[in-house]
Amino acid sequence: MSDLELAVIGNCNIGALLDERARIVWCCMPRFDSDPVFCSLLNGQSNQDHGFYDVELQDFDRAEQVYEENSAIVKTTLHDKAGAAVEITDFAPRFKQFGRTFRPTMLVRHIRPRAGQPRIKLRLRPAHQYGRLIPERTRGSNHIRYVIPDITLRLTTDVPIAYVAEEIPFILQKPLTLILGPDETLHEPPEGAGRSYYERTADYWREWCRYLSLPFEWQDEVIRAAITLKLCNYEETGGIIAAMTTSIPEAPDSGRNWDYRFCWLRDAYFVVQALNRLGVTRTMEGYLNYILNLVTGLENEELQPVFGLALETTLDEWEADTLSGYNDMGPVRIGNHAHQQVQNDGYGSVILACAQSFFDRRLSRVGDVTLFKRLEHLGEAAVKRWDQSDAGLWELRSRQSVHTYSSVMCWVACDRLAKIALQLGLTERAPYWAAHATRIRDEITARAWNPELNSFVGTFGGQDVDASLLLLWEFGFLPNTDPRLEGTLKLIEERLREGAYLFRYHEPDDIGRPETSFNVCTFWYIDVLAKVGRMDEARELFENMLSCRNRLGLLSEDLDIETRKLWGNFPQTYSMVGLINSALRLSKPWEEAF
Repeated sequence: MSDLELAVIGNCNIGALLDERARIVWCCMPRFDSDPVFCSLLNGQSNQDHGFYDVELQDFDRAEQVYEENSAIVKTTLHDKAGAAVEITDFAPRFKQFGRTFRPTMLVRHIRPRAGQPRIKLRLRPAHQYGRLIPERTRGSNHIRYVIPDITLRLTTDVPIAYVAEEIPFILQKPLTLILGPDETLHEPPEGAGRSYYERTADYWREWCRYLSLPFEWQDEVIRAAITLKLCNYEETGGIIAAMTTSIPEAPDSGRNWDYRFCWLRDAYFVVQALNRLGVTRTMEGYLNYILNLVTGLENEELQPVFGLALETTLDEWEADTLSGYNDMGPVRIGNHAHQQVQNDGYGSVILACAQSFFDRRLSRVGDVTLFKRLEHLGEAAVKRWDQSDAGLWELRSRQSVHTYSSVMCWVACDRLAKIALQLGLTERAPYWAAHATRIRDEITARAWNPELNSFVGTFGGQDVDASLLLLWEFGFLPNTDPRLEGTLKLIEERLREGAYLFRYHEPDDIGRPETSFNVCTFWYIDVLAKVGRMDEARELFENMLSCRNRLGLLSEDLDIETRKLWGNFPQTYSMVGLINSALRLSKPWEEAF
C-alpha cells in the first residue's frame, strides 16, 4: 500500500508530487486543476503502466530524500545493493526575469552518479483524459514530443533519445539533464539551461525565505510550511488552492473522496492571517485581489463557497472511472458539487479577510470607501441569512441546519464592517453595523446555547458540538473568560478529543461517522488552549503534531490516530496554515534567545 510520504515541487503555476524514489506520481498541466499528465497516485497498485515519470535504479536497495535547505528543490539518492548510487534533483523553475517571475509549465530533472557505476532506466509515461489515453509521441534528434490536449510537452535532454523512448537500461557515467516543458526549442544545451534554471531557482527560494517573519522556535518547520503554502498559490490570479490533489480518501475505503484543487472562501481568513504573520505581503495582496475580484464580480448577494483558480463559478462534479483511486480506493471525483451549496459563513470569511486591506499600510492597494460599500452588500446578505439553514462549514450534502458557525460568521461580517467604518471615519455606518452585530450576537447566544449541556452547540437547538465552535475564541465572539466558553471547551474535550487529537465532529453525517481526526481542528484546539492559559499542554500537543508530519515536513488533511498515518488530500493548505499560526502563537519570544 502506498502512503503520503511524498515530496512537493512547484512554481505557483504547476505542482508535482514525488514518492520516496523520486517517481513523479501526480502532476496536472497546464495548471493545478487540469487533467493530470502524471496520475499513477490515483491508479491503484495493479494498474501502473502509465501516468508516471521515474528513474529506475537496477538492483535497488534503499533511498534517501531531502529538500535543499530553504527551497522547493528535492534531492533523492538511490543506492543499489552493490554500493553504487545515483542522485536525482527535481524542481520546477521559478525566478525573476525581465522584471517578472518566470514560472513555466516545466519540470527539470538532474541525474548524476554519486558512487560506483549505477545502472538506470528512464521511464517517462505521461497520460491524459484522467489516465484513459497515452499521448501520441514523436522523436527528434534531442527531444521527444508528447501531444496532449491543452498542452503539448517536449522533453529536451542530453540523454540518448533511444534510451528514453525505448526505456533501455544504461550505465550512468556522467551528469545528465532532462527538461520537460512546453513544445518550444531550447536555445542552449540542456545541461547549461538546466544548471542556470537550478541556480536561479535555488537563489529565488533562499531569498524568499530570508524575508519571512519567523518565530524563535520551530523555524525549519515553519519555513517548510510557508514554502508549501506558497506552492499552493496560483500566482496568475492570486488564488490559493485547498490542496494539489483530488480524491485521496479521508479514511480507508470511506468514500470521502473529494476534489480539493479549488479555492474555498472558508480558508480566506486563516490564509491571510498566516501570510500576514509571515510577512509574505505580495502573496497576501495577490490573494486579497483574488477575493476582491470575486466580490466585484458578484451579480447578486449570493456567495458560493468555492471557486475555480480563475474565478470560475461552475465546478461540475463527475467520476473518472478510468482511475481506480488511491490504493484502489475510489471513486476519483473531478470537480466539486460544493459550488452549488449554500454556506452562509462565506460573508464573514470574505469581510474578515478583506479587513486586512483597511488596516495594513504595507499594501499597494489600501481599502477605501468604494471597497467598503461593496463589502456592505455582503454585510446586508449576512443580516438576512444569519439564522437561515445551510450546509455548514463541513459541507453536509443531504441535510441542512442553522449552523452556529455560519451564524457567528454573519456576526463577524457586521462586527468587522463596524470596525472598518470607524477606520474610514464613516461615523454614520459604524453604529449601523455595530447595532446589527449586537443583535445577531444576542440571538446566537440565546439560540445556540444549551443550558443542559452548559455549552454552545453546533446547530440552533441542537445537542452536539463540532470543532468549529473553537473559533468562538479566535473571532472574539465573547471574552475568553466568559464561563459559557469554558463550558463549551469542556464539552468539546469530552466529545471530540481523542488522545492528542481532535475530530471535527463525531455524529454520523451523509456517509457515516468520521474515522480520522481533522488536522486543522487539532491546531484550532491548540490555539484555544494557549488563549485560556494552558500553554504547556498546548506546546506538548503542538510538538506531537509536528511529529505527525511526513518525513519531509508536510501534512495532509486527516490523520489516523492509531497508526498516525496521513489521509486526505495533500498537501493540505488548511493544515499547513494551522501549523504556521500555532507556531507563531506558541513560540517563546526572540528576546529569550539572548
